[in-house]
Amino acid sequence: MNYREHINKLIRQKDLEQLLYKSAEFHGHICSFSAYGVKAACYAMNQLNLEHEGMEEVLAIVETNNCFSDGVQLVTGCTFGNNALIFYDLGKTAVTVASRANKQWIRLVLKASFWKSRAEIYPRLFELYENIVTKRKNVGPQVKKEFRQLGQNMASSELKVPEPEMFVITKGKAEPPRFAPIHKSVICSQCGESVMETRARLKEGQPYCLACAADRFFYMDGYGIGCREQV
Repeated sequence: MNYREHINKLIRQKDLEQLLYKSAEFHGHICSFSAYGVKAACYAMNQLNLEHEGMEEVLAIVETNNCFSDGVQLVTGCTFGNNALIFYDLGKTAVTVASRANKQWIRLVLKASFWKSRAEIYPRLFELYENIVTKRKNVGPQVKKEFRQLGQNMASSELKVPEPEMFVITKGKAEPPRFAPIHKSVICSQCGESVMETRARLKEGQPYCLACAADRFFYMDGYGIGCREQV
């Protein structure tokens, strides 16, 4: 059974509006950057004639952790959990979609000039974004409702813009990254929780998770990738 058949059908039909609504089920809201992610991913999947069953046969390399990436995840089916999503912490609204089968890839990056032009077309939305999202001002429910509606209107309009107007598009062929390794789990001697063996440390011959071993580990949050020693 292909659980993504409905999404695959929407991709083949290039039904961007429905894909955007599906992405909102995952992302939580509709905005221009989730629309850009949906649009870029749908374009790449059709250009490479891809379908994804979540077994790493398709890879998506995203270069940002903003709303764009969730649109990409919904359409490509490449997620953090199935190891088909790779994150380059470059802060660019860009994605590279690649096929393991034929080693073809395509990269789309949002044009800086295109994004700059949006402020003139959607001045009220940009004003509200600055107050509500950037400055986190406490505005009333009516203003929030207006912000959501304007964001949804912009997203729907952006779906109609031809891809070459919006993105710099490059294509190529290259060896894909290796499949993700599969590791055994061990039980931490202190907390008793199961932990991937590559994330355990041995003390006097006993396994400890990184938290109990007070060892450094990587994490990712809204600021990017970091390293810390305490949970």
